[in-house]
Amino acid sequence: MKKNFVLDTNVLLHDPNAIHAFEEHTVVIPIYVIEEIDKFKRELSELGRAARTVGHMLDRLREEGKLSEGVTLEGGGKLIVAFTNRELPPSLQNGHSVDNRILAVALEFKDNDTKATTILVTKDVNLRIRADALGLKAADYDAEKVEITELYSGVVEIDATGEQIDGFYREGRFTLPDPYYHPNEFVHLRDPNNPSHTALGKVDLAHNAVVRLKPMKDGVWGVRPRNKEQTFALDLLLNDDINLVTLVGKAGTGKTLLAIAAGLHKVTEESVFQRVLVSRPIFPLGRDIGYLPGDIEEKVSPWMQPIFDNVEFLMGLSKQEKRSGRSHRELIDLGILQIEPLTYIRGRTIPNQYLIVDEAQNLTPHEVKTIITRAAQGTKIVLTGDPYQIDNPYIDSTNNGLVHTVNRFRAEKIAGHVTLTKGERSALAELASNLL
Repeated sequence: MKKNFVLDTNVLLHDPNAIHAFEEHTVVIPIYVIEEIDKFKRELSELGRAARTVGHMLDRLREEGKLSEGVTLEGGGKLIVAFTNRELPPSLQNGHSVDNRILAVALEFKDNDTKATTILVTKDVNLRIRADALGLKAADYDAEKVEITELYSGVVEIDATGEQIDGFYREGRFTLPDPYYHPNEFVHLRDPNNPSHTALGKVDLAHNAVVRLKPMKDGVWGVRPRNKEQTFALDLLLNDDINLVTLVGKAGTGKTLLAIAAGLHKVTEESVFQRVLVSRPIFPLGRDIGYLPGDIEEKVSPWMQPIFDNVEFLMGLSKQEKRSGRSHRELIDLGILQIEPLTYIRGRTIPNQYLIVDEAQNLTPHEVKTIITRAAQGTKIVLTGDPYQIDNPYIDSTNNGLVHTVNRFRAEKIAGHVTLTKGERSALAELASNLL
């Protein structure tokens, strides 16, 4: 059966190619959506890029026919730009005039085209609820939505006998019971009859076995792993054969600290990379960094303070040393560390650097693609974040760039992932994370 998909503004800003994602069906873009998108086109951000892309795509389609009557798409479907004079019932008008007009267009298609099913596609939860109240079918949009509870953790538990675990310690190898594992996946061997009898290892798909992890006697930059997930994370962070690492975990699990410590170790102790480049998306309360006084470094400083805190902790600076003027600036002045916002990364080529992107859950899949494609030869990229703490209004825990990357790269040999679950910041921080 034919379907009419009426697209909301946030769908096109999330993925401009959504126009071509509905195969042989009809895609309807209310004119009010285009008016909303027009407000973003001058922004020097991913929203601005998406708005401009949508405008160019519609302009090219306009050359092939009248958008008001419908233009044939490559997949066999049809695109229509529509408007309506229809009004919603007064009791359902909540002041959001654009949302009301989009709902009205969807209702008009539903009533006038009875041979097709009309579906409103929006990433706005409340708009989907309002559509349902009006008798409209509504759906979220995401080509590769991943529920956070189903997210690949990077770690698997395998039951083994006590004798097999002892053999693993002696020989450093345990044969996998089946081939259904991912590259760089970590293993927790556990004896069901003796829960305290365990071993940690890593999948070696080439030999269909679990192998021992490389020992870390002294830790890195004074940091030693406090639990098995941190042990796994450091193994990935220090492995030069792995070019992309994703670390997911709640506040206080050590994601950023471990990433920075490993990066500084690789730069200062092993000279594998030229410098550690740390960045994070700027998502204050709806304001861009341009609203703050000073040069770029002064503007960025408030949003980068968590990074500075971690670096100074790793430097082991005492209160007295801080009072005397010692700070993270020492590493910046030496060229070991560089900290900057993601705003200016587009168009850059980043060679031989250890790039850490903190708070990556606030990035869209396209933004993450932009970052990863900046990596030149010899660069390692580490994405860290907590999918439950998202400040970007256009994404959620199921479709952000961090989760998208974990899902797409889990079968790749040059990528690795670990989900950290245990907070190590403090007992209070752990309780707050779990209870509040």
